[in-house]
Amino acid sequence: MNILLSLALTTGILSGLWGWVAVSLGLLSWAGFLGCTAYFACPQGGVKGLAIASATVMSGVVWALVIIHGSAMAPHLEILGYVMTGVVAFLMCVQAKQVLLSFVPGTFIGACATFAGQGDWKLVVPSLAVGLLFGYAMKNSGLWLAAWIVRRQAPDTTVKP
Repeated sequence: MNILLSLALTTGILSGLWGWVAVSLGLLSWAGFLGCTAYFACPQGGVKGLAIASATVMSGVVWALVIIHGSAMAPHLEILGYVMTGVVAFLMCVQAKQVLLSFVPGTFIGACATFAGQGDWKLVVPSLAVGLLFGYAMKNSGLWLAAWIVRRQAPDTTVKP
């Protein structure tokens, strides 16, 4: 079994489990899958990757709220929303100078989830957060399974008396 098949197996099992958890806890399953995606797509793996993906996704939630609430301050000036969106998108990219905020797609994933969730950050944030944890579990359990299979298939090289 290669790494891709191991990842597919653990991701499939944990995706089904995530669907049940999301419904049971009243979370947005699609937002959780965005959290999983952010972890999988983050170039850094392990706990450091989880921290980076989490920080960027959650910063995206904040940036989206800035746009939503900033635009609402002057609803009669539609152009203000467009200008604000451009400025915030610029800042979403510039923040990547900081290591913990260096995964720009994660920032946009968090912002998009917030827009899709109509600004309901109290529902979007836990959905993304649990999804990030599921993404971590999916990827790392798949990598563990692949390594375990390789170890089991390796010939026994111990010297026997």
